[in-house]
Amino acid sequence: MKIAIGNDHAAGELKTQIMELITGMGHELIDVGAPIGETIDYPIPGEKVGRLVASGEADLGVLICGTGVGISLAANKVKGIRAAAVSDTATARLIREHNNANVIAIGARIVGSELAKDIIRTFLTTDFSGAERHQRRIDLISQIEENFGK
Repeated sequence: MKIAIGNDHAAGELKTQIMELITGMGHELIDVGAPIGETIDYPIPGEKVGRLVASGEADLGVLICGTGVGISLAANKVKGIRAAAVSDTATARLIREHNNANVIAIGARIVGSELAKDIIRTFLTTDFSGAERHQRRIDLISQIEENFGK
């Protein structure tokens, strides 16, 4: 798989560790985040990762900022993105199984590096269940997106 990854200045060191994990799992990376020591506002990489995933240039996205919240909000503004800020492995599994989330966000100031790696590993190895009730709910979310502003 091709994974887009982005981060703000709060997450440069954690991003390096997550990138090593992802490449070690055999995935290709597209890095649009801030290098260690460089300041960037979280909406910028949030949008970039969202657009890469929505366009199909990347299969999934990983975002990291201080809390994971702001950067996920930015990604969710891109049509077709279902991003969630996650701080545990159970939620990482469920956002894939139930919501078919295509972007995950984690907080570098919220979770430690080992838990962050477990969260990302879980996200990348879990598939959408395909259950009718889950697809119906995803379709309802897509309808909201389509009807916004009408």
